[in-house]
Amino acid sequence: MKIFEIIATTLFGLEEILAAELRELGAADIEILNRAVKYKGNQALLYKSNLHLRTAVNILKPIATFYAENEQQLYDNIRKIRWDDYFSAEKTFAIDGSSHGAIFTHSLYVALKSKDAIVDQFREKYGTRPSVDIEDPDLRINVHITDKTVVVSLDSSGSSLGKRNYRLARTQAPISEVLAAGIILLTGWDKKCDFIDPMCGSGTFSIEAALLATNIPPGRLRNFGFETWNDFNPALWNEIKREADSRIKPPGAKIIARDIDKKALDIAIPNATRAGVKDFISFETYDFFQTQHDSGQGLVLMNPPYGERLKIDEIISFYKDIGSRLKHFYHGCDAWIISSNYEALKHFGLRTSRKIKLFNGSLECRLQKYELYMGSKKAGKNRNETN
Repeated sequence: MKIFEIIATTLFGLEEILAAELRELGAADIEILNRAVKYKGNQALLYKSNLHLRTAVNILKPIATFYAENEQQLYDNIRKIRWDDYFSAEKTFAIDGSSHGAIFTHSLYVALKSKDAIVDQFREKYGTRPSVDIEDPDLRINVHITDKTVVVSLDSSGSSLGKRNYRLARTQAPISEVLAAGIILLTGWDKKCDFIDPMCGSGTFSIEAALLATNIPPGRLRNFGFETWNDFNPALWNEIKREADSRIKPPGAKIIARDIDKKALDIAIPNATRAGVKDFISFETYDFFQTQHDSGQGLVLMNPPYGERLKIDEIISFYKDIGSRLKHFYHGCDAWIISSNYEALKHFGLRTSRKIKLFNGSLECRLQKYELYMGSKKAGKNRNETN
């Protein structure tokens, strides 16, 4: 198969994790970029990237790179591409434009100018033009501009890979599937010790943990943009899906999802059912401040309210209480907390062993690790050394 360049986009702070995922898939010439990873592979790897990558947002196949110093040069170079190699006038398309620099300052205008170039080429050659469909196009095109460098790519994913199609309902202020999966991978969870999601909301952390522990591909429930491409190979695609299904296994760890709000569990349980992992998650209605973990090592992962979209009185006191409950009732666990409320995190009352900057949507957040030693800190160190 022909080898070509591929770009997987991701969220800030997940680039190294995405690169590690790509190494496992067999990608070559991996280069970490800003919120993206560039690599080389064939058609099979393009398909596998969409199906398997947990921390990718979109998988792009670059088809042209050029320099443009003004709008006319952008238009002319876009129009030079042989677009009928990729789709016909009977099909629909959409363009995602992004620009960074002083020349092209409006992403929507970049998309509009690119659309005009494509439409004008078809009209000139065939006397008709393809239609634009922003929601569900046959071909999604990505035009990315950094200063004067323009990269035109085909988006093989279609919609964002974060749309796993299991979360049809959600609670207020949910975390994205891609960020949830990335955080779990950042924790280094060994998929053996208990995974505890004590404020589970719509269940995203627990579901992503279960998908990871069972080897269920995150893209198993959805379709992808490449399935409408002219060169789509259905036999190859079916073979890749069969091979992925053959690797699915029961989890080797207990996964616990709790929430004080029964309505949240009424959302989380159907989500887990759609994902195919309900039987692997223990759903429990509990107030976190009445819980404890007595069965040895575990990983606690929490996305508590930040005091931004969810208003909680005395948010600092709330965070203090979380830290106290963890300290006294979760001995032997590692706790990871993500929050954008840095002031509240300062009052958590536990020593931080690791801090990672991330973004939850537009909110700058910090993912912090707390090692909850059983007994003395020295005993905790001995625990870590034996693992």
